[in-house]
Amino acid sequence: MNEWADDLWTAASMYYMQGETMEVIAKHLGTSRSTVSRLLKQARETGLVRISLAQPTGARTGLSTSLSRMFGVRATIVPVRSGTTEVHRLDQVARIAGQLITDLVHDGVAIGVAWGTTMETITLHLVPKDTHNVRIVQMNGAANPAASGIPYTGSIMARMAQAFQGEVIHFPVPAFFDNPQTKAAMWRERSVQTVLAAQRVLDLAVFGLGALEASVPSHVYSSGYLTEAEMAELVSYGVVGDVNTVFLRADGGFADIPFNERATGMTPHQLQKVPRRICVVSGRTKARALLAALRARVATDVVVDDETARAVLDLM
Repeated sequence: MNEWADDLWTAASMYYMQGETMEVIAKHLGTSRSTVSRLLKQARETGLVRISLAQPTGARTGLSTSLSRMFGVRATIVPVRSGTTEVHRLDQVARIAGQLITDLVHDGVAIGVAWGTTMETITLHLVPKDTHNVRIVQMNGAANPAASGIPYTGSIMARMAQAFQGEVIHFPVPAFFDNPQTKAAMWRERSVQTVLAAQRVLDLAVFGLGALEASVPSHVYSSGYLTEAEMAELVSYGVVGDVNTVFLRADGGFADIPFNERATGMTPHQLQKVPRRICVVSGRTKARALLAALRARVATDVVVDDETARAVLDLM
């Protein structure tokens, strides 16, 4: 163990286990308070220190209790200071989601991962964990007429795999086919069937929500996946957002939206077969999409900021 690693362990032990102040630790190590602060930050980021809150019985917030009672989900409400930016709000929610996901990952688990702005942020806050035989399975295609989607989705999958020492199973198909017949033909290909088979045996699924009118633009609506005519078509069918690039109406319906016949993401019915499903949402402009997702029963767990949770309840 080198000197920096020794100091890392000493600082973490003295601060988190022994209750010493940073000033005391700096004096003990013969260094500055700012260096101790950097040591403690690195201890958290590398997983040497993992912080969790054990919520006592009866301590759940009213928002959490209401969402749980109405929709049968485990709701984690993230308090975010008022007046903050939407980017900061997303980062705060993603931090809590990253810790929850880390806690749920164990040896041999198969994790279904969607892509998007929220998922990209979550992967920045995963805590590295020593696990074995973990599989990271892409749940929806990412190519569009202008780009392969590989660099974007690949970085999300790679960070997830790096955190848990997992194997990535990519899904190299478009987010949306041009016509349903092409999708049906591709779904008969053995290479595609291999990925579809992996999706059917997931233990955990992690995804955000797309919304037509989100403050932080959803990737699928801002990066060349949909034409103006296609957007207008979705609006005409009452679409409020999507889960895994499968579009939802406000009532949670999706089966009668023609565009979904071309979509490659796991449908709500397919997601419901995954034992643990974490939906992560930030920003009150996604409230209608979250309500639709809750009505579609896509999630067992919801991680959401307090303002958005209130907005969902206001829509009831």
